[in-house]
Amino acid sequence: QPTNSKYDNAQLRQAIKDITLEDLIIYVQGLWSYGKVEALLQGNWDENEAQNFVNVIDRTLKFKTISSEDQLPPRSRALPLPAGPVPTKLLLAEPNTSNQNAAAHFTIQCLGTTEKDHVLIEIVSTILNEPFYEDLRTKQQLGYIVSSGVKAISDTRNLSFIVQSSVAPVEKLANSIRIFLEGAKAKYLETLTQDKVEQYVKSSVLGRTEPDKLLAVEASRNWGEIASGRLQFDRLQVEASVALEIKKEDVLKFWDENYLGIKNDMTNDGTTNDVKKNGIERRILICHDVPESGPASSELPPRTIRNNMGKSGELILGVDDIEQFRKERE
Repeated sequence: QPTNSKYDNAQLRQAIKDITLEDLIIYVQGLWSYGKVEALLQGNWDENEAQNFVNVIDRTLKFKTISSEDQLPPRSRALPLPAGPVPTKLLLAEPNTSNQNAAAHFTIQCLGTTEKDHVLIEIVSTILNEPFYEDLRTKQQLGYIVSSGVKAISDTRNLSFIVQSSVAPVEKLANSIRIFLEGAKAKYLETLTQDKVEQYVKSSVLGRTEPDKLLAVEASRNWGEIASGRLQFDRLQVEASVALEIKKEDVLKFWDENYLGIKNDMTNDGTTNDVKKNGIERRILICHDVPESGPASSELPPRTIRNNMGKSGELILGVDDIEQFRKERE
């Protein structure tokens, strides 16, 4: 589905079939009649010069003032995945029949919105990125594309692990990712020394405090704050300050709560007590992309698998189930 669109690709293709030249002409005539305009002018401007420039554009386009009843497209926001001890699984048949690559994608949804949440997920991603590549790409040689990273959606973050392969089926890819993640705490997080954590923190701080070398870089970052509606223009400075307070215990707690579904509660004597929450805060989406042919091919999933529960109790979806699933999460 296109970003920020309420219609899926199939609906858009169907609509195109009915469009006429007259429809297009009428649409263009009203295209610039009204709308919501946001502007960023950055550089060697003072406030009056910037305002005059915007006014020139406003007079040229001749926008009408919109009423409070006018509906404007909403900003993108993250819909929470189902919380539970097992992940949600999305099975897709690769639509391009000439594409013989299988792909598995694990998404750990982190709904925390504080600066500390955002810094922690990036530090955890940095810690796991290299061993993830070393294990699945270099040692297991599952595929040429093996990557992990953080994606921002509104004021939330997702931690993703992706493997694409032309030689291994998607079931093997997904199982390899799962094994890596299940062993990540013992192998890569609990073994961290505080000195090593401080090295990751220092790298995070330096990346946020290094002066921009190009005006375009600074302007793009500020425009991202405007486009998202966050408007936190000092985000990097605030996050750098928060990063200095990160300890190893914070990293472990983040992984416990977001991947393992365990909450670390403080006891009366100040120590931590691991309390199983049956994964109630664990929100994970596993996506399988299955090719039709080639060494990585396997049985193609149906387009709809609505209400089909897997052996472990996970909700399984097909491509035609996505829209209804999204509506239910709104």
